[in-house]
Amino acid sequence: MSPEDDIKANPPCHPRACAIQDCLTRNGYNEAKCTQFIDALYECCKAFYDKNGDDATTVSCPKAHLLRLKMEQRKGNA
Repeated sequence: MSPEDDIKANPPCHPRACAIQDCLTRNGYNEAKCTQFIDALYECCKAFYDKNGDDATTVSCPKAHLLRLKMEQRKGNA
């Protein structure tokens, strides 16, 4: 699914947040094995904020300023 599809979910980006939880459960909570799901959630959240503005909220996404910080940190670790 594209981020545009997942931002239409209720709540927005929830399918991607669930995918992270499923991955962590399957992999003994080893975050390193789930990075692609974390990146996918952040991509969805970025699209959500791009569409709705930084003041929008959804339980599945960090606040916009934290999201940008986390995305920058992940780039530095790639």
